[in-house]
Amino acid sequence: MKNYDVLIVGGGIMAASVAYHLREQGYSGSIGIFEKDAMYEYSSTPRSEGGIRQTFSTEINIKMSQYSFNMYEKFEQEMALDGDETLIDFKKNGYLYLLNEMSLPIFEDILKIHRKLNVKSEYWTPAELKERYPDFCVEDLAGAVFDPDAGNADPYSVLQAYNRHNKRRDVDYMYEEVDTILREGDRVTGVRLANGEVYHANIVVNAAGAWSGELSDKLALPIPVKPLRRQLYTIDMTERFSQTIPFTFDPTGLHFRTEGDRYVVGWAREDAYGYNFKLNRSFFEEEIWPVLASRSPLFEQLKMERGWAGLYDYNTADQNAVIGEHPELTGYYIITGFSGHGFQHAPAAGNGLAELIHYGKYETIDLHPLRVERFKEKDLVLETAVY
Repeated sequence: MKNYDVLIVGGGIMAASVAYHLREQGYSGSIGIFEKDAMYEYSSTPRSEGGIRQTFSTEINIKMSQYSFNMYEKFEQEMALDGDETLIDFKKNGYLYLLNEMSLPIFEDILKIHRKLNVKSEYWTPAELKERYPDFCVEDLAGAVFDPDAGNADPYSVLQAYNRHNKRRDVDYMYEEVDTILREGDRVTGVRLANGEVYHANIVVNAAGAWSGELSDKLALPIPVKPLRRQLYTIDMTERFSQTIPFTFDPTGLHFRTEGDRYVVGWAREDAYGYNFKLNRSFFEEEIWPVLASRSPLFEQLKMERGWAGLYDYNTADQNAVIGEHPELTGYYIITGFSGHGFQHAPAAGNGLAELIHYGKYETIDLHPLRVERFKEKDLVLETAVY
């Protein structure tokens, strides 16, 4: 079969969510998904930390987070299939932001938005932080903000659950690389694969993640999305913290959290754009370890056991999602640019784009602020709580 109603390029969490929600909404047209990496070896979804939080500063991101948080809370029950459990290991340990004198005023404004939108974030003084986490050094801090309705889940398990449901509902998965999206005039007509085969559709969704910018460039319809490497490290320590450490963000941008009997550490430092999956071990020893040790003496004696690198679909303009139909090409839909918060927004984003395709409008959450044309209109979504 080479004629479809909807073709989705990319087989990660966004593609799976769009297809799932189209079927949930009763869409009966034919759907095909192309994924070039059949084993998901380099896919961003299984390489993600799976963070889920509501501590954003913009209304659109908070609403997407709230929707997705509610979905993930009941995901295991609602996504069970044929009596088999769907385990996603959702650990609701919270998100903790350590604030210095520079970041405190920013979060004071964010907390006002949270009160308005019923986000349960809490402000702690340095003394209150020290009482809860006595092994933290707090002398340089002006306070902390804690998001109790936050944590992390296993992205690959979520993806596989979506995939199982999609395949049961006649969504076709084709493990082939798409070379380019095809058009005639101002309309999409399908895709051409790297092997030369052509598939036809009046609707094509660019859900190619870190590869989405390159794919759109081939249409001469550039979007500000580039692949950006992020690195994560698993460490063991001679002496561990006496309590579970939430997803904790240092003022430097470094973060750390408990993962079983180990700890996962990462740093959202700028890296070179490109498809680079090589882990830089010396970066941990030379840059990360000294910052960890300054936050707690427990980090002074540790062993870096392993690590991995993955790619953000990094929006260079405002680091927020790009969702919607391209204004210059009918039938060309985009869902990308999440810059690190894609997994946590996948249920809301996939549901929203499915509504736009199926109904021609957003019904659950108005995702209009994330439209493609905002870049030309100079109407950026400026998020101050991006990590």
